[in-house]
This record gives sequence, C-alpha cells and structure tokens, in this order.
Amino acid sequence: THTLVQLGLLRKDPDTKRFELTARVLEFGANYTRSNALVRAAAPHLLNLSKTTEEAVSLTVLDDVDIVYIQRLVSRNMLTTDVITGTRLPAYCTAPGLALLSGMPRSEALAIIERSDRKPITPKTKWAMDEIVEQLELTAEHGYALVVDQIYLNDISVAAPVYGVNGRSIAAVSIGVSKLRCTPEEARERFAPLLITVAEALSHGRPRPPDVKKPRA
Repeated sequence: THTLVQLGLLRKDPDTKRFELTARVLEFGANYTRSNALVRAAAPHLLNLSKTTEEAVSLTVLDDVDIVYIQRLVSRNMLTTDVITGTRLPAYCTAPGLALLSGMPRSEALAIIERSDRKPITPKTKWAMDEIVEQLELTAEHGYALVVDQIYLNDISVAAPVYGVNGRSIAAVSIGVSKLRCTPEEARERFAPLLITVAEALSHGRPRPPDVKKPRA
C-alpha cells in the first residue's frame, strides 16, 4: 500500500482511514483502449449496432476463466447497469464466454470450464458440466451463443466469436436485452445475424455457419 500511495494510485482517507483507488488508475484503462487495435477496429461497428438495436452492445476477451468487457455501450432500456467496461464475469455461463470457448480447441475449452468456480448464480444458471458442454456444442454448431437468466434474471445475451489469424477466437461481440422487451426467439432472429456479420468483419477468414443468414439491408 505504501508503494501504491507513493505512485499516486492509492490514497488513504484521513477520516475513515480506509484506502481507495485514485483517478490515476483510469490511465491504465485509457492506455489499453488507445493501444488495442481490436478495440479501435470494433468501435464503429459497436456504435452502429448500438444505434440500430438500441440495446447494450459489448466487446469482450477471455482472461483465464473469466470474460472481461473491454468495450461496452449501455442502453437506456437496460434493467441494470452493473456491467461496464472492465467488468469481469465467468465465461462458463455467459454468451460471450461460450462464444469465445467455442472458438478454441475443445480440450482447452473444457480445461477452462473444469477449473471454473461453477455455481448457480441465479436459479436458472446452467452450471453442471454436461449442461455447459451441451451449450458449447450448440454455440460451435450455430456460430453464436444465446443465454437467458444466467447472470441476471430477465436478461438475454447473444454473442458471436471474433477469430484471429491463427483461426482461434480472440474476442466476442455481444448484445444484451431484457426479456421484458423481447423473447429469446426474437432476440435470436434479430441479433444473431447482426453479430455474426460484425464478428466476420473483425475476424480473419472464419467461414459463416450454414444455418445463419445475413440480415436484410
């Protein structure tokens, strides 16, 4: 703590004697987004998705067993704004997490799921290994993931993987919407083709799944 205080990253409140982060910490996040080529490339696509759908749109990456939101545009229609840039969530029960895992070698994806702290975050969370593997297989088959009520109740999330030059997933683009605004089926029909189109634009030569059509202009 002494070192962090000297660096200006931490301060001690004179009244409560408790430590808190300073605004200087934000410089790390700002430097990351400015220097990250994928974030820069994704920005106009996410902005267009946000304007088109009026829903929350995100870009996430995998960090061990979690996903990290590295870009997030919130929506006025959201029930919760807890998820912002920098938020970490478990990969095994999130649409971006399943999308990222589906684009990895199966042995690596299963290893990540195995060492995850799997638990029922909501009454509807799919946390058993066989349920997660089934979700993973469907995601790989269809080219996108769709989950409902996994982290927050009344929340639908759809995500598609972005692939790097080596053919592995490097990120995921996603849309979050409330069940009060549409059904999972409507979310699948509206958002999956849009996300796959954006993911393809940011990827390097990964083929489109045969059962997903491009959205109409």
